[in-house]
Amino acid sequence: MTRFARPGLAAAFILALAAPAAAAQKAPAPTPATPPAPAASDWRTPDPQDVLVIDTNRGRILVELVPLAAPAHVVRVRELARQGLYNGRSFFRVIDQFMAQTGDPKDNGTGGSDLPDLAAEFTFRRGSDTPFVQVADQAVAEIGFIGPLPVMTQSSQLMPMTADGRISGWALYCPGVAGMARGEAPDTGNSQFFLMRQAYPSLEKRYTAFGRVISGLDVVRAIKTGEPVDPPQDVMTKVQVLADMPAASRPKVRVIDPRSPWFAAEVARVRASRGADFTACAISIPSEVK
Repeated sequence: MTRFARPGLAAAFILALAAPAAAAQKAPAPTPATPPAPAASDWRTPDPQDVLVIDTNRGRILVELVPLAAPAHVVRVRELARQGLYNGRSFFRVIDQFMAQTGDPKDNGTGGSDLPDLAAEFTFRRGSDTPFVQVADQAVAEIGFIGPLPVMTQSSQLMPMTADGRISGWALYCPGVAGMARGEAPDTGNSQFFLMRQAYPSLEKRYTAFGRVISGLDVVRAIKTGEPVDPPQDVMTKVQVLADMPAASRPKVRVIDPRSPWFAAEVARVRASRGADFTACAISIPSEVK
């Protein structure tokens, strides 16, 4: 019903041409220094309604939900977490260099909740009021962040030409991105989801992304692999919405704000060090959990 089919892998080969001797002798531009420690104003506190706290036998994972990208899917994940459906669910399909899948009441990829399937939210509409922070302009498209989520959108120059003054955008499947599993048909997402262990661009505009890991990516990458995973499988022992946790045990979370000077300096550093290999997936967004 909601088996998550892995797309085929594709390899690309690029032939590099030798640079002229004069270019080879040109000194490279200096790489900007690592930004100093963030100031208090460089941090933001996520809405506790938009943080999913996933306790596993491997450790704790925090996922920040992004309603602007997939509002119906965020509502569904919150609802199922509050129902307790995710408690005790196994990571039944985990592929190294790809993703870890969970959220199935049957723990085998064939089940879902009693709620109806969701319509796909592969893309969203970005307007001038969307809190989008650009990190790259490709003329016909712009790359940036909405909160912790890396996204690509059409050029903002198209906004005046659309009926609603908005343009299409979609999530980039970088490490840590949370996506909803589905069947063969697009509108079959229900309860199963996956957390990216590495970048996988071929999922873009084909699977709904609803958030991103802001703490615990090391835990995601430590989950036992297998397709399916041989028992004993790693499990989500308890899944909660941060806002629902008792104040005494609720973790205090803050994340670097993409609109901050620290983030802008870090983007410049990564861009200079990566050169032509620069991507949004190369940018890390630090967090603190106490």
